Amino acid sequence: MELRHLRYFVAVAEMENVSRAATQKLHVAQPSLSRQIRDLEDEVGVPLFERTGKSVRLTGAGRAFLEEARAILKLAADAVLKARDVAGKQELLVGNWSLGTGRIMPTLRRAYQQAMPGVHVKLHDWTIDQNIAGVRDGRLHLAIILFPLKGNALAELRFQELTSGRVTVTVSADHPFARRKSVPLAEAAREPFIGLTREKYPRYEEYLFATFARVKDKPRVLEEHDGWSGVFSAVGAGAGIALTSDAFNYAFNDRIRRLRLTPEPKRITIGIITRKGKLGPAAEKFCQCAKEAFASIR
Repeated sequence: MELRHLRYFVAVAEMENVSRAATQKLHVAQPSLSRQIRDLEDEVGVPLFERTGKSVRLTGAGRAFLEEARAILKLAADAVLKARDVAGKQELLVGNWSLGTGRIMPTLRRAYQQAMPGVHVKLHDWTIDQNIAGVRDGRLHLAIILFPLKGNALAELRFQELTSGRVTVTVSADHPFARRKSVPLAEAAREPFIGLTREKYPRYEEYLFATFARVKDKPRVLEEHDGWSGVFSAVGAGAGIALTSDAFNYAFNDRIRRLRLTPEPKRITIGIITRKGKLGPAAEKFCQCAKEAFASIR
């Protein structure tokens, strides 16, 4: 049994779906992941999952194994960090959500390096789900993510709010909406939408439809892109409109306009996640610097 088997097992247990775990968290081929899970079950000697169609659920043995697997992964990650500290190569591994941190990260990094000159910050521009998994299994010390999330996505983790933003729609400068300051939800819902791919951003569509849940017409996603630059380019070209936020309006260009929605949806929150318990000095100081940096732009 190797650590990768435990990481694969934890990912499948959290996603309750082998295909989504393979594509969204682990970036491996589904057949390979299925084979690794079967090998693990053979070695343990008992079934860890119940298969029901495309989904899987933990057995009683699987739930017990999950708790210990997470503990082992955490111990392994801590061992690596301690070894690096002893060798004088202390790194702080930070999951980053670049769209939400782009304008503030340089200021945050400068403040942190002044406070902790002996610590090297390594940023990982991962998706929200990858950042959550990375913090949970110890590959990351902390991560900055977008909230809200459904269910128990942040179970066993601590979330600290850094800032919040208004949910808006973004339209082309040539769009009929462009001269307005706001647009009703019902009216916006009838426009073609530009979105993010389900494979890389499974939560985007979920949030899009939750935002328009109170109106009769539901958004029709005309195009999907695997990054925000593609979304903004498509909107600027007049291909459709997109659900965005004023929390990252620095990324907009003069070809697009941002409009308020009425009634106004619940604000989004950008925050920092860590494992529960006492943080090390390097992670604690980064959290402090992040709070101060985001507070300076409110």
